[in-house]
Amino acid sequence: MTKPIKQHLIDPEICIRCYTCEEMCTVGAITHNDENVVVDAAKCNYCMDCIAPCPTGSIDNWRVVMTPYTLDEQLEWLELPEQKELITDARGSGEVAGAIEALDEAIEKLLAEAHAGSGGKVTAPASASKPTVNLYNSGHQATATVQGNFRLTDESADSDVRHIILDLGSQTFPVIEGQSVGIIPPGTDKIGRPHVARLYSVSSPRDGERPNTNNLSLTVKREPGGLCSNYVCDLKKGDRVQITGPFGATFLMPNDPQAHLIMICTGTGSAPFRAFTMRRQRTEPEASGGMTLFFGARTPQSLPYFGPLKKVPDSVLRKLFAFSRVTGQKKEYVQDRMRAEGDTIATALQDPRTHVYVCGLKAMEVGVEQAFQDIARGAGLEWEAIRTEMRQEGRYHVETY
Repeated sequence: MTKPIKQHLIDPEICIRCYTCEEMCTVGAITHNDENVVVDAAKCNYCMDCIAPCPTGSIDNWRVVMTPYTLDEQLEWLELPEQKELITDARGSGEVAGAIEALDEAIEKLLAEAHAGSGGKVTAPASASKPTVNLYNSGHQATATVQGNFRLTDESADSDVRHIILDLGSQTFPVIEGQSVGIIPPGTDKIGRPHVARLYSVSSPRDGERPNTNNLSLTVKREPGGLCSNYVCDLKKGDRVQITGPFGATFLMPNDPQAHLIMICTGTGSAPFRAFTMRRQRTEPEASGGMTLFFGARTPQSLPYFGPLKKVPDSVLRKLFAFSRVTGQKKEYVQDRMRAEGDTIATALQDPRTHVYVCGLKAMEVGVEQAFQDIARGAGLEWEAIRTEMRQEGRYHVETY
């Protein structure tokens, strides 16, 4: 009798097509086409190397099957299939049940190790708008026109961060706050293939930079030697750009005026939080839940949107900056600022209306995680249990790169 396997699958609705999992896979089990990223059951060895780097948790999906889904089947999916009922005869039912239980235990143990310190598997807030995903891909791209390219950091800063506004003309591109778009740089790679899209979080609300305009904005840092970042940062007004997406179905804001959003970021990780803030200002300016932003940078001059942020009323957004390279001042990181606000955060973590979002460089995860642990411990709370509950309820999100 054929025994069941627990097949590793990727959720096409949540996946943002960053291909990090494919790069991490050492056995060549993960591949992609213009539509989907998929896992070959014949090659997957359950090493879990792909789990922790995934910024969305789309990689963490499993189905117990007697016959694995083929690559061709997976490449056509728009959403994950439901778990099939396993049909067995009376003699085999006990053996199958035992095999499934053993699979569950083995996979759960591996996942616990892989998820340690990572964002983990998440769901969207219950009240969030239903996002459109994968409307455009590398085989069917949208064309946007550059409306503006503005430097956000001071000329004296050690980083060049740009605010790029893209006009979508008459095209339908229904992006909402927390989603990403892909930018396809021109040219080909070393073996003559077109470049794959690079993902950037949208920094404008769903109705555009100005209300009721069909455009979107991106926050992009120029990286030394970065193919796409330099291409985007050098764009000029009137240039045409190929884009894909929208991508992402979990890092979304709740449509709940009572929800309190705790947002923690560094650098260009501020992009989705700018979109969240503008959305809240436009639709719920009197919302009582409030928003709190922990924002880290080296100096005020290198912090994107520093000037505009200071103009946002504290009644809408409470802003807590942390600077690590200010002459004559002690280095402070976002986790230090969080600990200084420990009592407030501990109270918020016990409120079922609190949503936590972390966005920025991968290196910040450990410090933020440790800060939450320390704050919870100081209040007599168990952080791991709180985090698990918040993830399951769509109230805890980590998106790092």
